[in-house]
Order: sequence, then structure tokens, then C-alpha cells
Amino acid sequence: MIGERKEITSSGRIAPRSGVNDRVPYEHQKKAMECMDQINTNAAFSTLVVLPTGGGKTYTAALWLLHNAVDRHKKILWMAHRQMLLDQAAEAFQKYAYTEVIPHISGFRYRIISGSGSHGRTVDICPDDDLLIVSKDSIGRNLSALDEWLAGEEELFLVVDEAHHSTAKTYRRVIDYVRSRVPYVKLIGLTATPFRTAEEEQGLLGKIYTDGMKNNVVVHNDVGITYQISLKDLISRRILAKPVFESYQTEEKYGQELGLEAWESIQHLDTLPEDVARQIADSALRNRLIVDTYREGQKKYGQTIVFAVNVDHAIALNALLRKEGIASDYVVSSIRDAVTGVTVSREDNERKLQAYRDGKLQVLINVNILTEGVDLPKTGTVFLARPTVSTILMTQMVGRALRGPAAGGTDTAYIVSFVDDWDEHIAWVNPESLFEGNNEFSDDMADRIQREIRMISLSKIEEFATMLDNSIDTTALEKVPFTQRIPVGMYAFSYLEENGMDLSCQVMVYDSTAEAYRQMMENLPALFSSFGATEEYLPKDVLRQMERQCRNTYFCGEMIPPYSADDVVRILKYYAQYEAAPAFYTFDHIDRSRLNVGAIAKHIWDEDMGQRKAAEYVESLWNQGDDNLLRLFFGRKLYFMHQVEIEKNKLAHPGLYDEHITYDTKALEDLPLYEIGKLDPQREKELRDGAFDKAQTPQGTYRCACCGMEAASRVPFQVDHILPMNKGGKSVPENLQILCRSCNGRKGDQ
Repeated sequence: MIGERKEITSSGRIAPRSGVNDRVPYEHQKKAMECMDQINTNAAFSTLVVLPTGGGKTYTAALWLLHNAVDRHKKILWMAHRQMLLDQAAEAFQKYAYTEVIPHISGFRYRIISGSGSHGRTVDICPDDDLLIVSKDSIGRNLSALDEWLAGEEELFLVVDEAHHSTAKTYRRVIDYVRSRVPYVKLIGLTATPFRTAEEEQGLLGKIYTDGMKNNVVVHNDVGITYQISLKDLISRRILAKPVFESYQTEEKYGQELGLEAWESIQHLDTLPEDVARQIADSALRNRLIVDTYREGQKKYGQTIVFAVNVDHAIALNALLRKEGIASDYVVSSIRDAVTGVTVSREDNERKLQAYRDGKLQVLINVNILTEGVDLPKTGTVFLARPTVSTILMTQMVGRALRGPAAGGTDTAYIVSFVDDWDEHIAWVNPESLFEGNNEFSDDMADRIQREIRMISLSKIEEFATMLDNSIDTTALEKVPFTQRIPVGMYAFSYLEENGMDLSCQVMVYDSTAEAYRQMMENLPALFSSFGATEEYLPKDVLRQMERQCRNTYFCGEMIPPYSADDVVRILKYYAQYEAAPAFYTFDHIDRSRLNVGAIAKHIWDEDMGQRKAAEYVESLWNQGDDNLLRLFFGRKLYFMHQVEIEKNKLAHPGLYDEHITYDTKALEDLPLYEIGKLDPQREKELRDGAFDKAQTPQGTYRCACCGMEAASRVPFQVDHILPMNKGGKSVPENLQILCRSCNGRKGDQ
């Protein structure tokens, strides 16, 4: 009806609650607020507050800002990259606005701005809003929408949530814009992991946040951390539980034929296509593994929250658990029950939640509801029965079990993952990656090695599964010594997609690819410069062109295990956003000899073990002690046994992998370089290297054969046929030259 008004929750006025907040800050939160009091004596500052996952950074910041900004009529601009984080921040300000914290005001106005249909738009911003909670992209695209709101303000509190992302170009643009319009900006970054190492990786982040505390004194023009506490410290204080990670391979394959739309749905929306979700929910073997894992470890796991794929999945798991005599139930977010056709009500959910709090339920299965805001302190375990590409969602799921004894929780938090085999290389979040970096929860080297082995194992599932498939030729992989198929390190990083989705990546690096990656990282500035790529989010066609340039410049030639084009694209996306190469972590401290199935096979061969004795020996290795790197690395016994058999065959038949084909170089001359690379990677590399060698100047630079442009790096150039192949030109050294990208493009247009 005309004139009818609808209540919205994305903006409004908050009046202070009477009485006393029953949530009392922990000592580390009090200390953080005291340190913030000290730095707040400065007219302007830029600083980080570092609290680990589960440390309550949103609560701490909201409580401090209510008292020091809202109560003093100072405006706050709070920025984050995900709707979930925006809602979480708004809830904290609403929940903790007590008269004891804001005694001098009768209320304040807040507004949430993002691209979500449940939030406001930048056009809705009003000059009398006291607290603006905005998505970085919404405000980054409409900076002038802040002008009227900022007009006349002398002082502003600017908060960046998940501040390790604040080196992204959009965040920097917003920060600079606000500083250009407000004389005194107090910039506060909230993060769990600011720098993985103190010196090497500060980069731009250290330039944005320059004020902090050292020895209880405010310091400027340094690494700007006002307060920091490690996960290990919070565990030792019993505020947080110690996370213990377990993973089980489901032996189920998904996504064999994912189309582009399904890929986009997963990668950018964290939404599984319906048919894939149904396939996972209906998998009897997968569901049985989940239920059996809980049943066998019930005493250890205690009260457990299971994150399911969808309602059907929750119902199926619930039925199986109950059949085993386990007290369980499920809660969902106002979705029609697929079996009964009845919508699960808020009251039904609350009744089940209370039964779980009272200990009447041991397992609570849920879909899209228990990631934040519901108090379930006795949860000792989470089962991750649904994959996610979002580090934010993974943090929320893992956080359900992290409450320690001092907070009414448990000593140990079991984080149990169920890992599927996906043909498509999707960057699913590994929960252990949330705890990598300067907030290590253990100094124990054995713990660290086990975490890294599990991380490697996840990256090897597809390789091991492929080698079991008789329809796929894996000869090239099989002939490589096994230790060369163990990564030497990884590039670990996260970046933001344009819609705010945060993706966590671990790019495994092998002996075969290490030098190529090193050279690529060194020349990323030159690569981006040669493409004129300055945007934070690059178009797909540009990314693919850049990836192809990297392939032709660095990754041609035989590399086994090979590089992944998708990994290179992810690195390019990271660099486009942060203008820095991702950090490299070595696996030097992993004892490769303990994973060397070639040595195991040789021992069997040298001892002349019969089939039975060999089987018993392999079985004993698989079942040895808790510190079993073989089991961590291979995940499935079948994968381990198959690799041993491959190595035994090499010993029994030394000529098994000898090359029996010599390619006719004359035939190759008639193929483009890229096609030559498919048949003879080394020949392609020699031809490309030869073209660059001819074009090298006495000064060591490379010169375009057409315009004469010179550069120290290879990345601005492409190898070109002098006489085009369509006019009878051959792929031979004397017919190859290098051209800059512009000249090659003009030649192609002619």
C-alpha cells in the first residue's frame, strides 16, 4: 500500500541498556583497551590490535569505541569485506551499549552499507549517522557518498576489520580519501595475523599502521601494534582450547564435470550447486564415515557441532546418529523441512539449542545457523562435513569449539575435517591454515611438521587418485623419484574476490617448479607493468593472457610434478590486490626419508621378502605409532600401497620407464611452439631460450627485433616466427625472434 512503511534492521537508533553488562572482559581484553587508552591520547594515529581467532577482537573494539568515541559524539567508520563481518560488528555495538559504557548520551544512530539486499546503500548515508558499518567495495566505488557525512568533522575513528587485507588497493583508497577530508583520523586495524614474520613481510601493512606501543610507551614510525597476544598465550591462560586437527578422506569424488556456472557458484559465492550438494548429502558411505568417526571417538569428542551441506544432509546424519543411540538433533535457518514439508521455526531451533546446552543432546547438526552469535560453551568438537572456500566462514565454524575452561568451555578443541576428492582444483579452506603465522599455538616441532604434512596431503589427493585410474597415463609421474614428488615448500596467502569472498591458498612448490616460481615472483612488477595492469580486480581475459606469458617465460620445459595454471592465476590476483609477492614457506625440517616409499620398496627388494612378508611389513609401517607421517601424508592405505608397488616395479623391471620413442624434429618444426611443448617440453624450452639468447644485448638486456625496446626482464617480450607459419615458416632457431607485446600485437593484426 502507498505510504506503508517496513521495519529494516540495517539502520536505526540504539538507546543504552540499563543495568550492567554480564559479559566481563578477560584480562587480555582489558589490557588491550588500556593500551588503546594510551595511544588515544594522540590527536591522530594508525595502529593494529592483534587478537587471535577466538580472542574476541570485535567485542573488545566495540566496547572500547562505545566508551571512547560514541559516548563522546565522535563518528566511527567501520569497514570490512564480508556481509557476515558487518552484521557481527553491528550486533556487538547493539549488544554492549549499556549506560555504564555510554553514560553521557541518550542514544546513537547506526547504519550498515553493502551490496546485500538486507543492507542499505551508500545513497542512504545521513549526516546524523554516528556509526557507519560499510563493505569496503560499496564505499570504495562511491567515496563521494562520504562527503556530507564527513563535512565539518575534526576527528574520526576509522576501523578496518580483518586488517591484514587493508593493504588491498580499495582499502588504501578509502583510508587516503578519509584522511584528505578529516584532519585527525584515528585508524584502528583489527586482525588475528598481521605479519607471519616480524621483518620480512611487513611491506605495505607496516607502512599503513605506524603507531604502536613498546614497553608501555607510545612509539611512532615503527610497526604499529598497540596490543598483541598469541593464541598460545590464550591457551595457556585457559581462555581458549588447544585446537587438535583430524582429517578423514571420504574416498568420494565430486565435481568431475563442473561447468563454468557451477565453478563460479563455488568460487565466488561459496555455494555448492544443487546436484553436487545432493550427491554429497546422499552419499551413504560418506555419511557412514561421519557417524562412525563420532561413535568411535564419542568419549574424546564430547558435545559436537556438525556443519552439514544442506537440510537433507542434516536429516540423513541425524537419523544415522540416532540409530546408533547417540542423542542428536538438527537446527536450520528457517528452511522448509525436505521430509515433512514443515518450516522449522525459531522456537523449534531454540528448544533444540537449549537441550544441547543442558547436555540432553550430544550432537547438534546445523545448516547455516551456528556460525556466530549463539552461546554454546560446552562444544568440544566441530565436524566439518561441508567444504567452504571462505576463510571467514571457516573461522566462524572452528570458533564454535575454541572456548577454553576459563570461559566455561573445554581444554581441547577437536577440529575434524572430512576431505573429498575434487577433480577441479578448488581452493577449499584448510582449517589449519587459520592458525599459521605468528600466532602459532605450539612450539613443538613435531606438531608443526604434522600440520605441514596434512597440508601437503590435501594437495596430493588428486595425484594419488589419478595414479590409481588405469584409464589415465601417469607414466611421467611414476618415473620421477618419489622424494621429488614431495613439495619443497609452499606459497601461502589469501586474497579477496570482487564480491568480498576471501580465498585462502596454498600453492605447493616442487624441485621441478621451484626455480620457475622464484623467477616469476622476482619479475611480477615487470609483468604487471608490461601489461599496464593497475586495477585491483583484473578481467579474466587479462589474467589468462598474463598466465600464458608466465607459462611461456618461466614454466615451459618438462616439469614433473607440473605447475598449475590456476595457481599462477591466484598468485596474479594476489599481486594485483596487494602489490607484493606472497610469502614462501619451506618444508626443510620435514624428514623426507620417512616418506620415501622408494626406500621402503628397496628394503623389501633387498631383503627378498615374499608377498606375504612384504604385505606384513607394509602393514606394520602403516600402523606404527601416533607420530605416523606416512598415514598423514597418504591419507588412505590404498594410496600408500599403490605407490610402494610402483617403486617395487621399478626395481623389478629397470627398463620399465625407458623412453622408446624419439620424436622426429622435422615433424616438430611444423608445429607452433606451444604444441611442441605438449610433445617435447624440453625442445620448446630450448627454442624459446635460444630466441632470447640471440636478442640479448652486451649489457644483458633484451631487445625487441621490431621497435628496439629494451628491458632487463623477459616478461615484456614474446617469441615470434620471423616468417609466419601460415606462409611456410618453421619452428626452428633461425626463424625465431623476440618482439615486445605491442609489436607482436600489431604484427598479428596485419
